[in-house]
Amino acid sequence: MSRFTENTRIIRLKSLNANTDIATLARRVVEECRLIHPSELPEVEQLLFYLQNRKKPEKHSPRDLTPFEGMEEANINSIDDYVELLYEDIPEKVRGATLILHLARNPDNLEELLQNETALGALARVLREDWKQSVDMATTIIYVFFCFSSFSQFHGLVTHYKIGALCMNITEHELKRYDLWQDELQKKKKAYILQLRSKEHEKALKKYQGLLSKQEQLLQVALYLLLNLAEDTRTELKMRNKNIVHMLVKTLDREDEELLVLVVSFLKKLSIFLENKNDMAETYAVEKLARLLACDHENLLNTTLRLLLNLSFDTGLRSQMVQAGLIPKLSSLLADEKQGQLCMCILYHISVDDRFKSMFAYTDCIPQLMKMLFECGESHMDPELISFCINLAANKRNAQLICEGNGLKMLMKRGLKLKDVLIMKMIRNLSQHDGPTKNLFIDYVGDLAAQIGAEEREEYVIECLGTLANLTIPDLDWELVLKEYNLVPYLKDHLNPGSAEDDLILEVVIMIGTVSMDDSCAATMAKSGIIPALIELLNAQQEDDEFVCQIVYVFYQMVFHQATRDVIIKDTQAPAYLIDLMHDKNAEIRKVCNSTLDIIAEYDKECERKIQSEKFRWHNAQWLEMVENRAMGDDGEPSMFGDDGEPFMHSGDILERPDLFYTADGTISPEFFTDYQNGDIGQAGGFPGR
Repeated sequence: MSRFTENTRIIRLKSLNANTDIATLARRVVEECRLIHPSELPEVEQLLFYLQNRKKPEKHSPRDLTPFEGMEEANINSIDDYVELLYEDIPEKVRGATLILHLARNPDNLEELLQNETALGALARVLREDWKQSVDMATTIIYVFFCFSSFSQFHGLVTHYKIGALCMNITEHELKRYDLWQDELQKKKKAYILQLRSKEHEKALKKYQGLLSKQEQLLQVALYLLLNLAEDTRTELKMRNKNIVHMLVKTLDREDEELLVLVVSFLKKLSIFLENKNDMAETYAVEKLARLLACDHENLLNTTLRLLLNLSFDTGLRSQMVQAGLIPKLSSLLADEKQGQLCMCILYHISVDDRFKSMFAYTDCIPQLMKMLFECGESHMDPELISFCINLAANKRNAQLICEGNGLKMLMKRGLKLKDVLIMKMIRNLSQHDGPTKNLFIDYVGDLAAQIGAEEREEYVIECLGTLANLTIPDLDWELVLKEYNLVPYLKDHLNPGSAEDDLILEVVIMIGTVSMDDSCAATMAKSGIIPALIELLNAQQEDDEFVCQIVYVFYQMVFHQATRDVIIKDTQAPAYLIDLMHDKNAEIRKVCNSTLDIIAEYDKECERKIQSEKFRWHNAQWLEMVENRAMGDDGEPSMFGDDGEPFMHSGDILERPDLFYTADGTISPEFFTDYQNGDIGQAGGFPGR
């Protein structure tokens, strides 16, 4: 049989089966079809041979439907008869829809069915009008359109008949029915227990499970169709506006693993958009996903972890993960070859937040990570693994666990031997914690100092230098270290602006601050001319708060020692710079600067006068600005009254106030400022009315 379509002619071979003589059939096709030239007979034979021996197409369905069991074989030529059944009662409609579905499951028939608008229109009408009357019928018809939705070129057809919107309505309705079933079942359970009617309860439970099985089959095929249609982001947006995320999260309460795989896959696809991610946060999807981590279904577990990984980029959702107890659950999966990498990535994201770092100490996560590190030997290490370890090392309790046994020794051995920057970064984080952990580094000071040199990579030197700078240990002989490894020239040379990357120069400054805690080291630094170099660097980096703060801290350490204090006060401009920085916008800089100036003022009277004068000038300016602002009303005009309604000009004679002394230029005198600081203002002879 053959028929024409646009630019093609379709030939149907009813008699083709496993026993057909291909050569005879090929000659017959060439003879009856004038469009095929006799010279193409070999090609026709080859095509027929392929058709005869091809494998049956794989099923691309969510799951097999029970109506196929014992069902008659469907034939594409009888499609009109099947359509007629759709106009009968519900059982006949189910039978007709099932036969059409049997055809639609074969992709070769989809083009033919596409041309039959009557069949598709009838299916869409029956689904729209009668879906509440039969779950089997609704499932079967949606399944037909699901077969079309599996191919992108047919999405327009599914959209044309508004099957997506119908599936959304059906899903919402079925979820509400599920809630009603649950409530009803609980009521019956209580009633049967009170009446000791256990058999009736078992009967009701069995009925409920049967209804639930059919409903989950319907939900699966409907959601699968929606997932296929969601390839188009505009369609996905429409679903989001109809609360698809809320429906999917609600479905996570189910126990059917195949349905859960589909739901989690759908959520994973949706999670890449901000709005959908926010919806998942509002519905506490993480709490429901947490229970799935204990399942034995490999595909479901993998899909759940991938969804959690997408969600873990959000700070709020990471907090939900911690509250749901995901850290120990994920830690227990780190050793799993198939899921371990995903778990590590999620845990890495959680470890970014300082508030959650300490929680890893109460799991078996750190011992597992250390084992993985040491198993790498000298081979390449996964960046996720070492990055995770770097984050954990920033917590004091974690650092103690990492350094237990030979932990620190093994890390130092690998880091120094392979010049591994990331391992050294982890070691640097470990070295910042005070207490027993920091004392473990005394044995490695020489090894670290030996790495400081121009021949090493800058990023590697930065980590080694940063580790040494963290070692503020009183018993450490820094003078011996500086001499033995000739570090002073290196430190001085790298203070020059532009001599190296800013990160390295900053570490040099911090290192100088650390060694300056030692009296003899501070003197050595002062003699080498490092202080003028620091002032020059301060000028160059005055806009960088971190540089300024660390340089001022070096001065703070040096003014503790007599030798360096005299050099700083008498031979450099450091006090002048410190005075300028007294009122910096950065609170930390102000704090360190004021502490340094207080020490200088104790030992140098001239500097003390300059510091007091600057403080007076600053407070005087602040006082005048405050008075000026209070004196102006809301309309910008001068005001005679204060905030409390009292006039600025009090009833007393202002000339009779002996506590106010003005200089010739009209500013408040230092004597008044001294009284003000000492708290004498407001005593006898103070402001009237106060």
